[in-house]
Amino acid sequence: MPENTIYSPELLPRRGELNAWVLATIATGGLIALHYWTTVPFWVWSFIAFLYFSALAISLGNWMDRRTRIQLFSDGITYENGLRHVHLIWDEISQVRVLQARWGQTVQVLGTAAHFEFNTLGEIKFRGELRGRTGFTEGSALLDIILRSAGLLAVTREAPYILYSRP
Repeated sequence: MPENTIYSPELLPRRGELNAWVLATIATGGLIALHYWTTVPFWVWSFIAFLYFSALAISLGNWMDRRTRIQLFSDGITYENGLRHVHLIWDEISQVRVLQARWGQTVQVLGTAAHFEFNTLGEIKFRGELRGRTGFTEGSALLDIILRSAGLLAVTREAPYILYSRP
C-alpha cells in the first residue's frame, strides 16, 4: 500500500463560476436601471437573489474541490475538503458502498463514527468530444486499497449499489 500518499480530484474549469458571477452582476445592473423607471416586481428580486445564491454555491463547490484531499496512512485514511476533516482507522470502516454515477462511480466510506464519499474518474463528453474530467484519477485504485486494507468483501450487489462489509 502506498503510505502517506495524497490523492486529489480532477478540477473542472472555473469558467462556469465566472459566468454565474457575471450574469448576477449584469442582472443587478438591469435591476438598478429598471428601479429608476418603474416599480420592480417581487419575482425580479427573487430571480436576482437566486442568481447570487447560485453563483455563491458554485464558488463554494469549487473552493471545496480545490481543498479536497484523501491521504493514506499505514493505520488508516484521512479525508478533508475544506469544511470536513475525517480520519478513519482501517478497523473503524464498517462498510463501503459503490454507486454508479453519471460520470464514474460514487464511493461511500462508512465508519462507526464518521463517513465520507468520493467519485472515481469520470469523463464529461459532449458530441463525442472530451470536455472535462471529474473525480479522482486514481479513484478505482483507491477503492481497491480501501477494501483490502479494511478487510471488506462484496456482500450484496443490489441496484443501485454494491455493498462491501466485513465477512
